[in-house]
Amino acid sequence: MGALLGRIDRARVALGRATAVPFLIRCGIALCGLIAMSVAWPPALLASEYFVLVAAVAIYPAVAPRGRGFTFAAVVAVAGWLLDTVGYGARVELWRVLALATLLYLGHTLTALAAVLPYDAVVNLDVVGAWLARALAVVLVSAVLTVVALELSSALSGGAFLLATLAGLAGAVGATMLIARLLRRA
Repeated sequence: MGALLGRIDRARVALGRATAVPFLIRCGIALCGLIAMSVAWPPALLASEYFVLVAAVAIYPAVAPRGRGFTFAAVVAVAGWLLDTVGYGARVELWRVLALATLLYLGHTLTALAAVLPYDAVVNLDVVGAWLARALAVVLVSAVLTVVALELSSALSGGAFLLATLAGLAGAVGATMLIARLLRRA
């Protein structure tokens, strides 16, 4: 009981010392997580009692950004999207895929920022604005390239395109394995 009271007292002190910018960043994490879950999960499940559990998974990274909470939330969001498209037969729509990818990326990058930013730090809004501008530039470029790749895939369908896709995936996996190996050696 004493440990629980100690945690509650530490949380009260932390909330009393929190500054506006780190608090707003954590609110952005929670907002990105909640909207991502609402885009991904089937509406029938969101309107049920399971919404509380999904919302708790979406909000947890905002409370504790220094763990793997947002990774877990992203996996839950993608699982919800797969459940909706495969289990409930919803159509795969471009706006949902782009919205889900955008929200997960923004939530992930805000979680990374919140993980290194103390809750009581005094931060200039230009720092957060530059961080978000870079993140939005990445999202915009990715969305444009996704739409172009989808157009090219419909125009260039066939065996050669499938072979090029598989070669590109193999190259991406190889590059990831190489980077992971180099990081382990360092």
